[in-house]
Parts: sequence; structure tokens; C-alpha cells
Amino acid sequence: MGFDAKTTIAEGRAVLGIELGSTRIKAVVIGEDNKPIASGSHDWENQFVNGIWTYSLEAVWEGLQDCYSSMAADVKEKYGVEVESFAAIGFSAMMHGYMAFDKNDELLVPFRTWRNTITGEASRELFDLFQYNIPQRWSISHLYQAILNGEEHVKDVTFFTTLAGYIHWQLTGQKALGVGDASGMFPIDIETKDFNKEMIRKFDELVAPKGYPWKLEQIMPKVLVAGETAGVLTEKGARLLDVSGRLKAGIPLCPPEGDAGTGMAATNSVAQRTGNVSAGTSVFAMIVLEKDLSKAYPEIDLVTTPSGDLVAMVHCNNCTSDLNAWVSIFKEFADAFGVKADMNELFGTLYNKALEGDKDCGGLLAYNYFSGEHITGFEAGRPLFVRTPDSKFSLANFMRVNLYTSLGALKVGMDILLKGEDVKVDKIMGHGGLFKTEGVGQSILAAAMNSPVSVMKTAGEGGAWGIALLASYMVNKKEGETLDAFLNGKVFGQDTGVEMAPDAADVAGFDAFIERYKAGLAIERAAVEKLH
Repeated sequence: MGFDAKTTIAEGRAVLGIELGSTRIKAVVIGEDNKPIASGSHDWENQFVNGIWTYSLEAVWEGLQDCYSSMAADVKEKYGVEVESFAAIGFSAMMHGYMAFDKNDELLVPFRTWRNTITGEASRELFDLFQYNIPQRWSISHLYQAILNGEEHVKDVTFFTTLAGYIHWQLTGQKALGVGDASGMFPIDIETKDFNKEMIRKFDELVAPKGYPWKLEQIMPKVLVAGETAGVLTEKGARLLDVSGRLKAGIPLCPPEGDAGTGMAATNSVAQRTGNVSAGTSVFAMIVLEKDLSKAYPEIDLVTTPSGDLVAMVHCNNCTSDLNAWVSIFKEFADAFGVKADMNELFGTLYNKALEGDKDCGGLLAYNYFSGEHITGFEAGRPLFVRTPDSKFSLANFMRVNLYTSLGALKVGMDILLKGEDVKVDKIMGHGGLFKTEGVGQSILAAAMNSPVSVMKTAGEGGAWGIALLASYMVNKKEGETLDAFLNGKVFGQDTGVEMAPDAADVAGFDAFIERYKAGLAIERAAVEKLH
């Protein structure tokens, strides 16, 4: 390890990162080599209350406190010491959503999370106003939809922010937000690394007839970039976080970030011409751009890295759910024959079988739409497998088409960037369940992207490690050292992951499949309309 973890923790030189994900709150403690040395977690679920997906403030604080206690217990068990201080702390959370507060710092309406799709009218109007894609889950969509709805609380708003921004504010007293998380509230000006002033002006003009006592800039958090200090833990904050009362005040906090930014840090994908793809139940790709896109696309979200560089994001609702369902059918088949197959072995065998299939899947077609898919214009979906009488129907082709279609909608969105906008990508980092079977998901993603794909073991540590790295960067960077240089030099070093270049025949095969996929969308649309 090169250092003594026990001494590092006891002397307050370790760094803590905590991320609030949609189903788990996770804490990671890192040592002086920026590798995890302790962790804690707390499972939680959102609630559907009065038509809104939400988490209560009680659930937020109980979850945070339990997660912190779980981490402290892990430290005590492993190293025999009590946690009293850290060199730095960082908080991150799921992006977007709407937390609005009044002059007494009281929450005006229950937290509206990213998951709510109740802002369609606002999203469309703001797209037209800004000529910039404003997704439904963005904070400004929620605020403007509340205005369109005539909601009484809007006149009383003195501050609105994200979940990470709220926690940071309560622990430090600072109304600040990392630029990555801020880019999911409102568009960012890449030159100033701040909210876009011209778009703020247009919004204020739009809502001026309502006569609200605030201007937009007055009620949003201050935007900070990675490496800046975003305040220190107050006495009140220390008591809020650590119910045992041991944690000392005065610890510096880095800018609070969103889960997209921490994912970029955890996969070393913050430099221009790099990207990462997270593929599990849903799938998203983030590519760090060299320049702005030529126009706005409803399919492409524009966010930023924690340093404020522009990132194009393609997010799809469906990825591996249908694939997993088919593997479960094969498990039932094996059970019926009295063969007890291990699920990991079954996945490995079937995934590897796909590599034996025809490059274009032998003419087979599948859609994995468990739910709607905005990239291809579906509000609801039906999983579908289709073939013609002369398709080459084999197990290898069947598995291959189901792997291809798990990235089908993503490919449609990515083609806007790679082919329509001629975006250049040197390296993609893959992480998530699709890549568990060595070499299979990786080779198929490389074919879909026509770009080298790397898979790294540490990527599994996730966003809590990512925000810990951003906190470490704040206190350990050299003068003028960029986040990219810090991650390459002090975190990942030689660990660039296992890289796989795209195979030309695979690329041609995936392109042939995607043409069939786009041509066949009418079949999927008919299935949605007819199968209730």
C-alpha cells in the first residue's frame, strides 16, 4: 500500500466521499494513494406520493447518518480507530430535480426527483426559447413547469438547488454547486464555467409578467469548478452528519457534484475525446467534446465535466433487462433437464456463444423496450423478437441480436454525434453489468462506437469513489495541475484497463443491424399500439 491506513485515518489525512444514488447511499474512504480503504452504505428507495417521485428530508438525513455510521464502524473493525477528522470531504448525488426553499430555509414542496416526467410543456417551451435541449428532469424545467401550473409556492422561492447542493448547504452554510451538477440545473457557458447569462436574461424576460419578487440568478447556487474549496464543515454540519459527536468541524469540502461527474472521475474520462458508457438496466454514454455541437438535438443532453468541459450525453431507458429475461428462460430450460446451472456460468456461456454468430446477426431483429425510449420516440415499449423465414436462426445469432439491441437505441443517439457531428473519440471506458463477461460486451460496444473500449476493475467502485477523488484533488493537487493530469498521475497511473479495438467486420455487421433496427421501428410501434 505504501502507507499505513490506520495512521492515515487516525491523523485525519484520509479523504471521505459520499454519494446518494437512487437506491443506495455509499461512503468511500480513500488513503494517500487515492485507493479505497473503508466504506459504508445505506439502502433506500424513492416514494411515489401524490403523483410525485420523492425522498423525504427525514429519509435523506437518516440515510446519510446511517451511511456515515456504517463507514465509521467499518473503519473501527478494520483498523481499531475512531474517525474524528478527514483531510477533505465531498458529497455527490443523483442530478437534476427540484428542491425549492423559502426565506426561512424551509422546503416549499416535496423534493421532485429526476425520475418525474411531469414537465413536458416546460421542457418544450424552454427548448424553443434557448434553442438548447432542456430535458424534463432538469431543475429549470421543474421551476418553469411550476410557473406554468400557477403553483402558489413559486413567489416564495429564495433558493433552489439539487440534492447534493442541499446537503452541502446544510453542512457548510454555502449555497454552492459543482459545475457538473449545475449543468443539470441550467445551461452552462463553457467560457465562463458559470450559468449562461444570456439564457438567464431570456428566462427573466419570459416570466417578468408574473411579477415574482426574484430574478433567476438570485435564487440559484454559486457555480464552482473542481479543485476550488467550497466551504468547511460547520459545528452544526458535523453534528448532522455524525450522530456520535466525534467528527470535528473545520474540514474543507469540495464542490458538491452530480453522479455524471463522479462517474467521469471514477472512470478517468474527464479529458476531451474520451468518454464512458455505463451499461446495466439502463445505459448512457458521455463524450467530452472539443467544441460545441452545431445545433440542439432533443436526443442529446449537454452537461459538463467537474472542470467545466462540455459533455454530450446520450441516455437510454433500456439496456439489459430483456437480455437478462432471455438468460432466465435458458436457466429454466436447464432446470427442467435437471442441470443446475450457475447464473454467472450461464451468462458467460451464452454471451460467448454470441461471438460465434454472424456479424449482422443473420438477419434477426429484436427490440428490448421494457419501457418507453425517447431516443427513438416511444412513450411505452414492448420487448419484441422478429425474424423472417430465411433468417439464420441459431443460438449464436439469437444471443448476438439481443446483445446488439441492448445498445440499439444508444447507437441511434451516438450516430448523431459520431456521424452527424463528426465528434472524435480516442477512448471509451465501459462499466456496468454488460461488461461482466470478459471481452463480450466490450467487443460489441467497440463495434457500435467504432472506437477502442477499455474496461477497468476500479470502475466498479462507482460515484462515491469519484467524489472522494474530487475532494482529494482539491487538497492534493499541485499548482496548475489539471484534474485530468491528477487522475492520470496520482490515481490511475498505469491502470488504463484492458483495451479492445473495434473489429472492422464487427463494425460493418453492427451498422447492417442498426439499419434493420431503424427500418423495423414501425413493427415495434404497432406492437405498442396493439399489445395492451
